[in-house]
Amino acid sequence: MLTCQKHLFDLADDLRYLNCAYMAPLLKSSAEAGGNAIARRRRPYHIMPTDFFTEVDQLRALFAQLIHCPDPQRIALVPAVSYGMAVVAKNLHPRPGQNLVVAQEQFPSNVYPWRTLAQEHGLDLRIVAPPPTLAQRGQQWNERIWETIDANTALLALPHVHWADGTKFELAALGQRIHEVGGLLVVDGTQSVGALDFDINKIKPDALVCAGYKWLMGPYSLGYAYFGERFDHGKPVEENWINRLHSEDFAGLVNYQDAYQPKALRYDVGERSNFILVPMALAALRQVLAWGTANIQAYCGQLLAPLVQALPALGYWLEQPEARANHLVGLRLPAGVPLATVRQVFAEHQLSVSIRGQAVRVAPHVYNTEADVAALLAAATQVVQTAPALPTA
Repeated sequence: MLTCQKHLFDLADDLRYLNCAYMAPLLKSSAEAGGNAIARRRRPYHIMPTDFFTEVDQLRALFAQLIHCPDPQRIALVPAVSYGMAVVAKNLHPRPGQNLVVAQEQFPSNVYPWRTLAQEHGLDLRIVAPPPTLAQRGQQWNERIWETIDANTALLALPHVHWADGTKFELAALGQRIHEVGGLLVVDGTQSVGALDFDINKIKPDALVCAGYKWLMGPYSLGYAYFGERFDHGKPVEENWINRLHSEDFAGLVNYQDAYQPKALRYDVGERSNFILVPMALAALRQVLAWGTANIQAYCGQLLAPLVQALPALGYWLEQPEARANHLVGLRLPAGVPLATVRQVFAEHQLSVSIRGQAVRVAPHVYNTEADVAALLAAATQVVQTAPALPTA
């Protein structure tokens, strides 16, 4: 069992940061790696042609290890989730009359590409809403998605964990269903990978795209994408030099190549060999792997246990344990409690959380303490006590 890892971060003592789903604080090791990289960048004559490839390949290997992928060449470096989804959209060739399936209110970067694709090809974009009841909400939502997939479904695009309220989607079962009809499973792993185990061999996504600055603890503007066999011969979003075959030979770059690098390497973003961000991301992934996702889940679960036990009695709702993860929990407010009251009280308690839709999103990590959760529980109690009374009939 992990102990508190706050010593590895530079966090203010007067703020309780339960908001990793917004942006992870940089590890001291990542910040140090970034500082060393800036110093190195001041003298470009120390950067050799091999340096354009070596650290990038190390980064692929670490991310592949994290998602249990045996082949690092299936990992591309992307600047954002939207970039990875654009790769998928460019290489999806739907037939007229097919449909695309997404969950309601998932993050926009995993919705806008499919809206555009649907408009351009005359497809039906099916947005699956959660059930109107809160009882067994997660289970019923997954069942609704299952039932929406049919023989004409070309793509199912989901997160592993819903970014607003933490609902977990049963990707292995849903992936099996979409593959039975010949469609693709495309996953936005931004709010799960790094804190919740994601096994490529069990889930079998066709594409997995993750921003790197949340649960992967890395810098902004560097993320990761896994592409399965159905993308092995696809077209990248951009035609950059480093994605072409034999780009390692700088002297031979004028011998233009029609062939791309193998597998997912063809989808790397241009200037992927970022000599500042890549060392920072390497330090971050090494630490995430050292912690282990199972240990992160266990730590967050134990940390939130008093909150999870107490809040329902105060009128809050949160998803059942089997339908959510421990690192991201959405709290729905008691009836009649305005969000403005939550913002005011939480600010008074120096609590940093996010409000997404109608949910208060609590996202702890291994730097949080029991005192942080106690302060959150005290604030949640005060919210109920100070909220304006509802009018009587």
